[in-house]
Amino acid sequence: MPETMLLAQMLGLLLVIGAFAGVLAGLLGVGGGIVLVPAFFYAFQTLGYGGPQLMQLCLATSLATIVVTSVRSVLSHNKKGAVDWDILRGWGPGIALGALLGVLVASSLRTEVLQALFGVLGMVIGLYLGLGRSEWRLGDAMPIGVRRILLSPSVGFLSVLMGIGGGSFGVPLMSLYNTPIHRAVATAAGFGVIIAVPSVLVFLFFEIAPEHRPPFTVGAVNLIAFGIVIAMTMITAPWGVKLAHAMNPKPLKRVFAVFLTLVALNMLRKALGW
Repeated sequence: MPETMLLAQMLGLLLVIGAFAGVLAGLLGVGGGIVLVPAFFYAFQTLGYGGPQLMQLCLATSLATIVVTSVRSVLSHNKKGAVDWDILRGWGPGIALGALLGVLVASSLRTEVLQALFGVLGMVIGLYLGLGRSEWRLGDAMPIGVRRILLSPSVGFLSVLMGIGGGSFGVPLMSLYNTPIHRAVATAAGFGVIIAVPSVLVFLFFEIAPEHRPPFTVGAVNLIAFGIVIAMTMITAPWGVKLAHAMNPKPLKRVFAVFLTLVALNMLRKALGW
């Protein structure tokens, strides 16, 4: 096991990461998993648990935290009347189905492949956050019928492959279909619940070799990292919600877009063995 000082450093890092992820979930609607997955990867690898199923461990633990943070976020937004429950009811079944499919696919892929997928999709999200325009539109209202049947599973599927909630894909999608940004952020928190709950239930039965499994890991979910992050995000997610309703987060999104693109590029670099 690592020395006590190293464990203390990782504890401090996870405390900071958890606080940052909570604010992001409430403020920008991008989902804490965007930060948590690469952070968990670094933490577990540093502690000596860099096995072939490391990314599954990171994805599952991130999704476990999203269960709690998304519930907290959607309840906070709902108090302000910002959640569009009609969208959640219409899109929920397809998103859940896509999430379950994502777990099955993620469970069968090597860590390097999942790293590469995270890197590529992370860059796409970063570019949209940095270069996207609020006036861009694909339609005047959220799709129904065949388009919803095709799009809703894609949101769940891609989110699970990155270990994130519904914000990173859901917010841009709803914005492109003329949903006001505050309502999109609030409703995407509901997407996160629909994605994370069934995914985590399956990941709890995922087997990781004992030598590659950190202490207090159930299935692919590490309870230590989960507990530390939740302790911080429970405090800071409501702060992000308040900020989201009190200010224009657009300048912060540009800064975060650069940060996310760099993180994604670094993950892609590691996947390619550079």
